[in-house]
Amino acid sequence: MNIKDKKVTILGAVRSGTSAALLVQKLGGIPFVSDMAPEEKLIDEKIRLREANIQYEFGQHSDKVFDCDFIITSPGVPTNSPVIQKALEKGIEIYSELEFASYFCKGKIIAITGSNGKTTTTSLVHHLLNSAGKKVYLAGNIGFAFSNICLDVKADECVALEVSSFQLDWNKKFKPFVSAITNITPDHLDRYPSFEAYRNAKLSIYKYQDENDYVILNYDDKFSPNEIDNHNVNMIYFSLERSMNNSIYLDGDNIIFKKDGKIEFSCDKNILQIKGLHNVANAMVAIVAAKLTGCSNDDIIKGLSSFDGVEHRLEFVREINGVEYINDSKSTNIDSLYYALKSFDKPIFLILGGIDKGNDYNIVKDLILEKVKKIYAIGQSADKIFSFFRQDIKVEIKKDLKECIDSAISEAREGDIVLLSPACASMDMFKNYEERGKVFKEIVNSL
Repeated sequence: MNIKDKKVTILGAVRSGTSAALLVQKLGGIPFVSDMAPEEKLIDEKIRLREANIQYEFGQHSDKVFDCDFIITSPGVPTNSPVIQKALEKGIEIYSELEFASYFCKGKIIAITGSNGKTTTTSLVHHLLNSAGKKVYLAGNIGFAFSNICLDVKADECVALEVSSFQLDWNKKFKPFVSAITNITPDHLDRYPSFEAYRNAKLSIYKYQDENDYVILNYDDKFSPNEIDNHNVNMIYFSLERSMNNSIYLDGDNIIFKKDGKIEFSCDKNILQIKGLHNVANAMVAIVAAKLTGCSNDDIIKGLSSFDGVEHRLEFVREINGVEYINDSKSTNIDSLYYALKSFDKPIFLILGGIDKGNDYNIVKDLILEKVKKIYAIGQSADKIFSFFRQDIKVEIKKDLKECIDSAISEAREGDIVLLSPACASMDMFKNYEERGKVFKEIVNSL
């Protein structure tokens, strides 16, 4: 894509938006940034844009937005927003920041999406390749905004790219070397008109791959495809339940990767520092990606045994008087909560709630009744949680995390777990799930 002297509007200034504007400028284009948020919430972005002499507007989307050759949109801008709909009516081409950046990346892209596990899996891919001595960047939903590093990536280097459904909404020809879908479960139903629309966004990750590329799919997941409409791309399955050719699977305690009838890799699952069968599945995806990018078996095993997880995902914070405090703030949907509860055999005091994205608590009700002593309900969804569970289990509505932890200190006993796994988005009380997790840890570490 030659964008020299092209006028490009970027919708959304935070993180990837400002990075996209700077990329457009480097490529000789003329960027203009528009964000509905007020100026006082965009101080850092304002400084970066002013230093680069890039025009911007905050607090509105004026008609200047449409004076452009095409639009780059940040993942935070919904597809049904008025500014997007008006741009479509005017026939303006729209690209996601992630896809736009991919056009200028010379290295191999390993793109990972899914409702759950994508952050852990992407981080593990980055760790395995880095441990093997390869130059690899961590970007997308975590690490760097892709626009920030895409021009730096050389042909013999890699990018471990976490991809959300929002970044795939405008997919036109995004073509990673390796794509993976960890799983698909109902999520973001506050933003998509249907589960099918959300699922289709995820599935588009492999749409433009060809015979030189690979897609890794979850054979055990009922919403992930076992057959796909792109018959050019090479398919590899991962499964905890079934062994197949061209798949990575679990045989007893052994993880085995078989390709073209030959065992390419095997190891004992117990070398993993991250616990739970869901993390075995995540590791399977990362192992395949590492093998496809040329990592040796010894390097992969070394990397698997030295990876201790990501912040805010089932993160052990502290033990106080025999009570463990676990930060799973990255749990923003029901499926994440399900895997968190399955990871522990001790009684749980559960902190639950935030912005509900269409949660069906029936999915985890039996597991909560089996594992949880008490629920502390917080945030916008606190009343819904209280109404749903109050007949079956102790539930208390709390105004913030400190109230939850103060109650847990007096109520939890040796051998119990206090688990922050909200199954909800965080923006009703916090800037993001990272801030929610950090506040939780600060409170616990101050006790």
